[in-house]
Parts: sequence; C-alpha cells; structure tokens
Amino acid sequence: MSTPTPRSAHAGALVAATSAPAPSLRGHRSFQAYWLGEATALAGSSVSAVALPVIAAMELDATPGQVSMLASTVMAPGFLLALPAGVAGDRCSKKRLMMGTDLAAAAVVAVVPACWAAGMLSMPVLYCVALLLGALTVLHQAAAIAIVPELVEPHLVPAANAQVMAAFAVAGSAGTYGGTAAVSLLGAARCLLLDSASYLISAWCASRISTIRTARHPAGPRPGMITSIREGIAHVLRDPLQRPLVLTMAYHAFAEGIVVTYFAYYLLTELHYGSAGLGLVLGAVGAGSLVGALVAGRLVDRIGPGAVLLLGFAAYPICGTPILLARSGHGWLIALVTAAALQAVAVTAAASTQRSLRQQLCPRHLQSRVQQTSVWLVAGARLLATVAAGAVAAVVGVWGALLTGMVLLLGPVALLWVSPVRHLQVMPGTAMALPDHASRSLEEGGDRVH
Repeated sequence: MSTPTPRSAHAGALVAATSAPAPSLRGHRSFQAYWLGEATALAGSSVSAVALPVIAAMELDATPGQVSMLASTVMAPGFLLALPAGVAGDRCSKKRLMMGTDLAAAAVVAVVPACWAAGMLSMPVLYCVALLLGALTVLHQAAAIAIVPELVEPHLVPAANAQVMAAFAVAGSAGTYGGTAAVSLLGAARCLLLDSASYLISAWCASRISTIRTARHPAGPRPGMITSIREGIAHVLRDPLQRPLVLTMAYHAFAEGIVVTYFAYYLLTELHYGSAGLGLVLGAVGAGSLVGALVAGRLVDRIGPGAVLLLGFAAYPICGTPILLARSGHGWLIALVTAAALQAVAVTAAASTQRSLRQQLCPRHLQSRVQQTSVWLVAGARLLATVAAGAVAAVVGVWGALLTGMVLLLGPVALLWVSPVRHLQVMPGTAMALPDHASRSLEEGGDRVH
C-alpha cells in the first residue's frame, strides 16, 4: 500500500473531520466564558464612552479642543501600538494577556472616580486614563480576537465569530443606552465604577478559558520586535487571499470614515432631525448589526464566503444612498432608519465572514500579528479619512464629502472582484473545495498545530 503524501494526508484529515459528528458551540464552556467576558467588557466600555465626554464637558468645563484631544488619546494607541501588540499576542499566552489587560484596565478606570471623590480630577488625568485604556484595549484585542481558533474546532470558527459579533452588537447598544441612563441616575464619575467592575468580570471569565490547541513556534532563537512585525506584514502581503481581504477592510475603513465624519452633522444641521432622529438611526445600526451577525453563517453555507463578501460590500454603498437624497420629514427619516439597518446587516455579515476566513487561512503562530496588521491599516485609514473628509468638505461642501465617500465605497467591491476571494465557495476547515493556493496556505497553518 502506498504511503500518503502530506497533502493527501491533510486532505484526508479534513474530510474525516467533516464526516464526523459535528460538535456544537452550545454547551462549549470555554467559548461561552470567553463570549460572556468579552460582551460584558464591551458593555462597560460603552458606558465609559458616554461618561468620559460628559465628565470633561460638564465637570471640568473642557473646551472643544480639549474634548477633541480626549477622543484622539483614545484612538491613537490603535494605530501606534497595533503591530507591537500583535507580536505580544503571538509570543505570550493569549489567555494570560487577556486576564492581565482586563485587571489593569479595571484599575485604570477606577482612577477617575477615585480622583473625583478626592477633588483631584483634571483634564490631564482624563488624558492619561484615556491613553492607558486605549493601549490596554489594543493589547487585549490582539489576544482576544486571535484566540478564537484556539478555542473551537476549525469548522466552528465562523459560527463562533458570528456569535461574538452578535453579542457585541447587543452589548454595545445596551451599554450606550444604559450608560446614558446611568449617567443621569448616578453621575458620570460614579458610572465608571460599572466599567471597572465589567473588566473584573471579564478577567474572571478569561480565567475559565481552556484552549484545544496552541501555536507551535519555529525552532531557533526568537527574532526581535521589528523582525517579528515584518514577518506578520510580509505574510499578509504575500498571501493571495489574505492580502485582498486586509486591503479591502482598510479601503472600506477609509471610505466609510469620510462618510461617518459628517453623517451625524449632516443629519442634525441640514436635515434637522435632532437628537431623537439621530438616536433612531443609531439604534437601527445596532439592530442591523445583530441581524447581520446572526445570518452570516447561514449565508456562507448557502452561497459561499466569496459571494457573501461581494454582496456585503456592494450593498453597503447602495443602502447608503438615501442620505444623499433625503429631505426633512418623517417619511425620509423612516427611509434613513431602514437604510441604516440594511447597511449594518450587510457590513456585519461581510466583516464576520472575512474575520473567519482570515483566521482559517492564517498559520497559528502568526494569528495575532496578521490580525494586528489589519487593525493597524484600518486605524491608519480612519485617521487619514478624518483629514481627507475635512479637505473635501472645504472644497465641495459636506454633501459633496458624503458623495465622495459613497463613491469610494465601491472600491472594495472592485478589489474583491479581481481577487481569488470571489471564487471561494466554502469556508476553509469545512470542506476541500478550495483554490490550490488557499489549500497550501491552510496546510502551512495546520502543520503548526499540535
């Protein structure tokens, strides 16, 4: 009898895995602990997102420039630390990194109510808290997103990511609305104690996690930080499937950032819908995100990941056109709410699919670095978008900036159309119907699992 080649052996293993009874996420204790902890922390962070600007504006009489600086200190670590955080996520235990960052974040957030009670609260304190919290969030996410393939079987990764994004949609909306109510009832500074408690709960949940596989690092001396970062970036740029996925997300972030910069402003100042109208639109986004996360897996099973990505990114600018046509009135507000919900369904289904696809194709020992390469590019694109939006609006007005962003949102569709991604009919890890280059990429990652 002939000896099977590594490629045929790998194929046989995958076929055997798909023919065996499929385990479910229901009753998966480690994943449920992870899911609960991450959702709880996000809900708490949403409370802080409401409370910190209120503290700055109402308690400390901050100027508009100081409020802008506070927002920038939260965003800056996402760009500055994304790549080093990816190296940390691959080198360290992801579980311990999650626990450590949660405990540190709980202590950092508690500084604000402590300083407030002692009469020592100031804008520099808020800046320091926001900067440290942003840095800890980047480190935490580098481990928390990349750990999913270590928690569940490969064919359950899409369902796991969908459940996480669904929980995040609910937790984010609940935290925002709950935070608004809590600020009114308890005061903005006291509300941050709720966020601190949420991080403690998240750390406890992370301690309950156990992984089913770990990364096997290449033998030899450990490379330096710069070399490790370059390895992650080089892998993304070389891979024929991951490269278009990551570039598509960065391009989308840039185009969407131009629209988002002026969306609320246009809704409030030009269409005169007020805070109630804005709240309805934002609420629709949360509901749409939940639906998109729930249907992503079914859509992938029915039409394939390539089609889901193409349709999701194509539907986003199409559903966004009502803002360009809208006028004041209840009828147009209903149209905007409906369009916002459909947009959220489309982009969440696409985002969940691309994350699962990227994780399945990535070697285990590079999971965090590849993830953080995407985060770095997206964060940089968003920062660039705010500058570009201001420049475009100065020349052609706010409506012109919105139109420019909507037109640019067609770019991701073109990128995916000319890439091998559109030919994917199944998710890696669930069947063998993959292009040859995708199969090779999956094999390279699979060989490093033990």
